[in-house]
Amino acid sequence: QVQLVESGGGLVQAGGSLRLSCAASGSIFSINSMGWYRQAPGKQRELVAAITSGGITYVDSVKGRFTISRDNAKNTVFLQMNSLKPEDTAVYYCRVVATTGEGLTTGYWGQGTQVTVSS
Repeated sequence: QVQLVESGGGLVQAGGSLRLSCAASGSIFSINSMGWYRQAPGKQRELVAAITSGGITYVDSVKGRFTISRDNAKNTVFLQMNSLKPEDTAVYYCRVVATTGEGLTTGYWGQGTQVTVSS
């Protein structure tokens, strides 16, 4: 089993910055991908950014403003969010696809952290 703990959300004014963190722990043999999704009220959950073996992906609306990074030694993924806009307001979820020590490859979700950007 793998556990994810997120931190770093909050309330910020438009133009401000926040940094999200997500630490994975448990029976981890390897991590296949790490990423961030978000879900605004009344909208579907969408991929914001992800790091996979193929590289880094961003949704168009955050390119140039958000940066995803990873600390492999700590199994932690970060999302640096700059120049925040009110439309970035959402619950942000960490997602990790990991292979456990038992050889199972599964996707795991974090508990979600609220990001609110005021205008």
